[in-house]
Amino acid sequence: MAQLTFRQAVAAALAQEMERDPDVVLLGEDIGSGGVFKTTTGLLDRFGPERVWDTPISEQAIAGAAMGAAMAGLRPVAEIMFSDFYATCWDQVANEIAKSHYMTGGQLRMPLVVRGANGGGLGFGAQHSQSLENWAMCVPGLKIVSPSDPADMMGLLAAAIREDDPVLVFEHKALFGLKGEVPGIDDGGEHVVPLGRAAVRRRGTDVTLVGLARTVGQCEAAAGVLAARGVSAEVVDLRTLVPLDAATVLDSVRRTGTVVIVEENPGQLGWGAGVAAIVAEEAFADLDGPVCRVSGGNVPLPVAAPLEAEVSPSTDRVVAAVEKVLGS
Repeated sequence: MAQLTFRQAVAAALAQEMERDPDVVLLGEDIGSGGVFKTTTGLLDRFGPERVWDTPISEQAIAGAAMGAAMAGLRPVAEIMFSDFYATCWDQVANEIAKSHYMTGGQLRMPLVVRGANGGGLGFGAQHSQSLENWAMCVPGLKIVSPSDPADMMGLLAAAIREDDPVLVFEHKALFGLKGEVPGIDDGGEHVVPLGRAAVRRRGTDVTLVGLARTVGQCEAAAGVLAARGVSAEVVDLRTLVPLDAATVLDSVRRTGTVVIVEENPGQLGWGAGVAAIVAEEAFADLDGPVCRVSGGNVPLPVAAPLEAEVSPSTDRVVAAVEKVLGS
């Protein structure tokens, strides 16, 4: 299998789907030169300006053009650079893109993907470090993807591009340098990971750790620490929030009896609260202790590394949460 970084996996997925389907087009700011995160490097040279569109610095224009292209029969993949910038095009995304299929009685399809770099950990500050998947999870009509490794980055993005519904792909910026094996590239095949299927990254018997994107790695690291202390932790990677694979989470919780949910976004109405509610409603009789959440703080993210770390999930915080809930 090929070894790719997370950012290379983005480009590989885009290239795979552009080769497969001539209706797939890309648009965004500076994507012709590779973009600020170098996730589209080489695609302009390979596919030309007819399919790789550099846009003005306007997220409203990008989202609006992508919507029009999808309505006209193309499969656009729009990049808004930082997910924080959804704030400037949220009307198009939440009120138009998400609802057009429903409001036209199915007459209009909306096969488009919007990508953006998400999350903190790199000191980018309050306006460039937010985890905003919660915003999208509250909007019916949108599917939500957030991969944790290069293989899933490629496979889930490819699946998103093939969807006939709008999909928002949140790419954690702290993972762009992460390297891992990606199947299907060396042998000339395809790599696609279906949406809506969580993955069990590590088997365990004492506690279930539920993560997404960067927090999956934190959960895996915490599981290693806990194993040295005699605690067997199972790690579930949600992969997608919509559709949500609640069945895999519930199956794990019913076997371990304990759950800690780890989310980077602020805990106030975070996606972890939704998962916690599902566990409490569907698996209450199987719980041996309270449902526990580790989340980001309800504050704008600081630039200073020690302050950002203080209000963000970490391996130490996950380990402490597990020991607390098991002790209860």
